[in-house]
Amino acid sequence: MTTPVPPSGNLKRRMKSASRLYAVQALYQMEISGTTAEKTMREFLDYRFGAEVEEGVELMDGDVDLFGKIISEAVNWQAKIDQMTDRALVAKWPIDRIDPILRALFRAAGAEMVALDTPPKVVITEFIDVARAFFNEGREVQFVNAVLDHMAREAKPEAF
Repeated sequence: MTTPVPPSGNLKRRMKSASRLYAVQALYQMEISGTTAEKTMREFLDYRFGAEVEEGVELMDGDVDLFGKIISEAVNWQAKIDQMTDRALVAKWPIDRIDPILRALFRAAGAEMVALDTPPKVVITEFIDVARAFFNEGREVQFVNAVLDHMAREAKPEAF
């Protein structure tokens, strides 16, 4: 019997990044379809983490614990996170008027800022990368950066 080799530091970081992307997708799916967090998480764990999308091409495995924590905390703290996001947005654009993908992204990032120990600057950097996965052109990435910076300064002012 062989002892499993723990993933390297770089692989761990990539798995955490993948989990953040999956969390945004899951939160989006929950909002659009009205499914529960438990059902959506189960679907992602069963059919997305490390799934083969075509012959020889697999999706990245994710950090299951981080994925679950982000989803759970985003649901638990949604009202607070949405209020933080609203305060970071222009008055004419409350959170319910923005793109649902951006809403899911702000909720996932807000969950890490409010309920997890991830340094705010790491959260901002990671979720800017997630925004680039969805919006590779345009001003959405700069918008995400500005909103997340505002949210981070509110959630953890001592980090700045």
